[in-house]
Amino acid sequence: MAPSLTSTAPTAPHELSNPDTNKAPQNIFPDGIRTSGQHEPIYPLLHPYTDFPKEIKGSTAWSKDDYASNPDRWTHIFSDAEIAEISDAADRFISSGTPLTGITKANFSLPSFSKFLEPLRKELIDGKGFILFKGFPVQIWGNKKSAVAYMGLGTYLGYFVSQNSRGHVLGHVKDLGEDASQIDKVRIYRTNARQFFHADDSDLVGLLCVAKALEGGESDLVSSHSVWNLLQREHPDVAELLTRPVWYFDRKGETSKGQQEWIKTAIFYLETGDRPRVYSKWDPYYVRSLTRFSDAGKIPALSPAQERAITILEEACQKLALHMILDVGDIQFLSNNHILHARTAYKDYAPPAPRRHLMRLWLSTPEEEGGWKLPFHDSREKKRGGIQVDNTAPVAPEDAE
Repeated sequence: MAPSLTSTAPTAPHELSNPDTNKAPQNIFPDGIRTSGQHEPIYPLLHPYTDFPKEIKGSTAWSKDDYASNPDRWTHIFSDAEIAEISDAADRFISSGTPLTGITKANFSLPSFSKFLEPLRKELIDGKGFILFKGFPVQIWGNKKSAVAYMGLGTYLGYFVSQNSRGHVLGHVKDLGEDASQIDKVRIYRTNARQFFHADDSDLVGLLCVAKALEGGESDLVSSHSVWNLLQREHPDVAELLTRPVWYFDRKGETSKGQQEWIKTAIFYLETGDRPRVYSKWDPYYVRSLTRFSDAGKIPALSPAQERAITILEEACQKLALHMILDVGDIQFLSNNHILHARTAYKDYAPPAPRRHLMRLWLSTPEEEGGWKLPFHDSREKKRGGIQVDNTAPVAPEDAE
C-alpha cells in the first residue's frame, strides 16, 4: 500500500533542498549551480491510488488523431529572420571566448525570437508538451556553431542539467558500438537499439538532428495522461500498481559516494499542492536491468503483476503514439513530465558516411519558475533532476565521446 498524506504535514520539498546545490563552487560549475541528480521521492508526499483522477481532461491529454494529420499544429519552420538572429547571437557568443557550459540568456540575446520562446515554454510545461522546429542550418554551421545556437535556444526554456556521470550538459545520441544487451552497464542512447517508451531524468528534453540513419531511428511520443485514461478504463489494477512506490530503478553505476545503486519509486505520481496533476517517471530498461541485485537477494525481483504491467503500459503507449520523423536540421522539444517517448531501432549508412547523430539537451524547469510541483526534495532547485556524480564538472562536447 502506498504511503498517503496524513493529518501531520510532512516537511515541504523546498525545506528539504540541499542548499549547497544552488551555491556550488564556480571554479567547477560556471554559473554556481550544480545539477541536483537522481533522488527517491519524499514518501509521505505520495498519494494513494484512490486520490488519482479517473480521467484526465484538457490539452495535456491529447490524442494522436488531433495532430497526425495536422503537423502545422506542432511544427514551426524557422524564418530567415529567426535564423539570422540566432546566427548573430551564436557568432557573438563564440567571439566572446566563453566556454559553452557558461552560456545563458544574458549572453545569448534573442530580443525578437524570445517573444516566441516564452509562450512556447509554457506550452511545453502545461500544454500539449511538444514541438518540432524545422530548418536549423546544421550542415552550414557545423557542429560547433550548431551546438552554441542550440544551447542558446535551450536557455530560454530551462536550465541545463547533466545527463550522465561524465557531466555532459550537451549529450550526443549516437551508436558508439556498445553492446545494447548489457543493459545493466550500457545507456541505450549510445547504441542503435530500439528505445521503448520512457521519460528522461529532466523536465524537458531536446533533440537536434545532425545526421540521419540509413533506416529506422524514427520517433514516437505519447501523452502519458491519455495513457493513464486508457489504463483507468481498461486496466485499473495496472494503474493502481503503477502508483505504488514498489518499483526499483537502476542507476547503472552513475552514483555519488555513499549512494545506493538503485532508487525505489513509483511510475505515476500526483504533484504536491492544491490541484495536483499526474506526473510520470518511467524507463523499462532501468527496471529490467536490476537482476544482478535481485539475484543476490538485495532487492525483490519483478513480480508477475509487474511484468504484466510493463507489457500493458508499453502496449498502451504504442496504441496511442504520434509518429514523427526527424530530418537533418529538425529540433524536437518535449516534456518529460507528461509525455513518454520512444525510437525505433536503426541502421547507419556504411562509412565514410556520418552515423546518425542527435544532439540532446536535458532542461530543468524548477517549481518557482513555473515548473511542476514534484514530490522530490529538489523540486524548487534550479537544476533539479539530471544525473550528477559527486562534483563532476559540466562539459559540452561537440561530438560523442
